Amino acid sequence: MPTLATSPAASGQGQRDARHDRQFRILLTASAVLVLLALAGAALSMLWSGRSVLLSEGLGFFTSTDWNPVENKYGALVPIYGTLVTALIAMLIAVPVSYGIAFFLTEIAPRRLRTLLGSAIELLAGIPSIIYGMWGFFVLMPVMREVLIPWLDATLGPLPLIGPLFRGPPIGAGMLTSGIVLSIMVIPFVSSVMRDVFLTVPTRLKESAYALGSTRWEVNRDIVLPYTRSAVIGGIFLGLGRALGETMAVAFVIGNSVGFTASLLEPSTTIAALIANDFGEATEEYRAALLLLGFVLFIVTFVVLALARLMLNRLARREGN
Repeated sequence: MPTLATSPAASGQGQRDARHDRQFRILLTASAVLVLLALAGAALSMLWSGRSVLLSEGLGFFTSTDWNPVENKYGALVPIYGTLVTALIAMLIAVPVSYGIAFFLTEIAPRRLRTLLGSAIELLAGIPSIIYGMWGFFVLMPVMREVLIPWLDATLGPLPLIGPLFRGPPIGAGMLTSGIVLSIMVIPFVSSVMRDVFLTVPTRLKESAYALGSTRWEVNRDIVLPYTRSAVIGGIFLGLGRALGETMAVAFVIGNSVGFTASLLEPSTTIAALIANDFGEATEEYRAALLLLGFVLFIVTFVVLALARLMLNRLARREGN
């Protein structure tokens, strides 16, 4: 029988396709490497610019609370503490609220209302952070000063363990106020992710659970959450990354004090807010300290996202097993 020979045109087309595939692979690899180089370059440039402060302060830069640019003493514990605490408060408020919003939009709300509320939530994500800061300064701070802070001081302040966290003068600015503003900024991101992943759950699974007599809460707890656990955790850490790096909204309402305080009701500062407020008028040595603070914020955010990735990988392996 005669053999089928490959035509020269087909052979040439195959070679061109292979060449284009190699070029496309090289382009994608270069794009990924470029991102990594930009990331590493930004981090190393901040570390190099702040090397003088790191050499003079040593590890005391990370453990000292003495931040005094006049005497060239720089201890970053206060802004680091403020960054972590405000982000933690934001997530403690945003996660349950976002879960409730996502559950309502996917399981309870009428179809027409789902589209309207979903668009409104996504619109919140597009509002500039300075608008949130102005709202917090002109609206939230008076409420905190006149209502919430006196109530917390009188109710929770006398308690033995958590009391020191809720004692303070009714100023209005503080880590609690910043955490509330950050939670409002984070909710659109986390709730949108949760809503989208809740919609990926097969309808047959939920209908089967309802047919067996399960309530909506039981279906969500036993079917929806286990099915979407990894994506939900990823969305939560995405919101946490946004909360850690927020600048202008926090600068309006945190009080911008570099004095250490355990109280959530007293003024404090964060890394991003301190850099934004002081970078423009900083001397050369002070600018080096602020750039080193930027490197610390980069490391904190990187560690948080790395822990999120590690947790997601462990969940994926556990689900595979």
